[in-house]
Amino acid sequence: MKDTYDVIVIGGGISGLSAAKLLAKEGLNVIVLEAQDRVGGRTHTIRNKEVQYVDVGGAYVGPAQNRLLRMAKELGVETYKVYLNGHLLQHTKGKSYKFQGAFPPTYNPLVLLDYNNFMRSMDHWASEIPADAPWKAPHAKDWDNMSVRAFIDKVCWTRAGRRFAELIVNLVVTAETQQVSTLWFLWCVRIGGGTARMFSIDNGAQERKFVGGSGQISEKIMARLQDRVKLERPVIRLDQSGEVVIVETLNHEVYQSKFVISAIPPVLTTKIHFNPELPSVRNQLIHRLPMGSVIKCMVYYKEAFWRKMGCCGCMMIQDEDTPIGFTLDDTKPDGSAPAIVGFILSRKASLFANLSKEERKRKICEYYAKVMGTEEALHPVHYEEKDWCKEQYSGGCYAAYFPPGIMTQFGSVIRKPVGKLYFAGTETATEWSGYMEGAIEAGERAAREVIGLSRGAARKKISQEKRNNIIQVIDRGPSAKKIAKLLHVSALIV
Repeated sequence: MKDTYDVIVIGGGISGLSAAKLLAKEGLNVIVLEAQDRVGGRTHTIRNKEVQYVDVGGAYVGPAQNRLLRMAKELGVETYKVYLNGHLLQHTKGKSYKFQGAFPPTYNPLVLLDYNNFMRSMDHWASEIPADAPWKAPHAKDWDNMSVRAFIDKVCWTRAGRRFAELIVNLVVTAETQQVSTLWFLWCVRIGGGTARMFSIDNGAQERKFVGGSGQISEKIMARLQDRVKLERPVIRLDQSGEVVIVETLNHEVYQSKFVISAIPPVLTTKIHFNPELPSVRNQLIHRLPMGSVIKCMVYYKEAFWRKMGCCGCMMIQDEDTPIGFTLDDTKPDGSAPAIVGFILSRKASLFANLSKEERKRKICEYYAKVMGTEEALHPVHYEEKDWCKEQYSGGCYAAYFPPGIMTQFGSVIRKPVGKLYFAGTETATEWSGYMEGAIEAGERAAREVIGLSRGAARKKISQEKRNNIIQVIDRGPSAKKIAKLLHVSALIV
């Protein structure tokens, strides 16, 4: 049996490491158990000579994501703006259209009104949802039982508006509109600062990236924590039946602690054997939260030819046979390693996973050539991709989503502790859930919960020791019992 820690953190992603960082700062003895051979979780920076560095997982940061920006500044990680000079491209029904601004071009003013109405309706409905308790919204049950597809059909008048809305939902939550609860999706909009902030690049959630990659956030925290982070330690057992919590890993190492913070996606806790068993509602919840599906693809070229064409590299591709739904320029801030990053989303991630990596690259390049109208797109010099659906210790990406009917029935326990087990992870955030910002918020919140209990226990122990010392020096006599009784009452008050 190893030494007893104050806290064991399960999961070495940004959320778990943020929790551990704060716990260590407060003087608690903490250890992080990470299943993979790296930290970062759903952020992952690959480094090689062809790309220098590339984020194949979470990458973007924007205004109002203050915890992440503060963390990056503290760790010495700089940001840069995503390239947006030039026009955007929309490709639909086999044709490409140049545009600038928030919405794709249209000759029909009703379609433009439809785009705008969709955004305004989301903001209006979302304003009624409490950030920390969406299941208490005035129309919670009705909205939770309604899929986002039903919501889109309700508020959108045109086919073009519905196609646009569907692409937005696929991109934001990497799931199909019929799979997702309207209550949950609108709650995400609410805690992401509204549609203008959440869906935008300029002055929005995708405005900036990190020089050197977002993986540095986790790597630099691990460096500060030193040997308190243990890699390749998948947790398989958690026992709360005794005075301390016993945690066992796949390689049969056993750790014990006063508290545990789980900072992994909810569904991954199904890989852990619990004693005693989890409460029924918690157990039901974790079996009902699937992960989103995405393959992130980076195509590298000899030069950024799209910039010469006056295109910023942002494409919205709405044809059904395209692998990629949305792209951005992914060239380095100094202009090196010219690249376009694209996202194979939701149902298409499952469909195109059956192809080989080379086949996916070919189909992507063919579509880029078609959308931009140039054969230069057919000649990449390098290709990187990450299929998050294959990651057994993530289960998918970007995050877990709530299907219809789940949030009002089971969602209220998402952050509720189970004995000495507390919960972090971006899914438990009340701001920017699903983002790196939400991961930090959730990790620090869980850490503060544990710190509060640890301080309370320490104060109680000190008070008890003081009372015992006082009683020992008092002469035995009639007054001793009275004093002891008073001290007992004061302890209850404290």
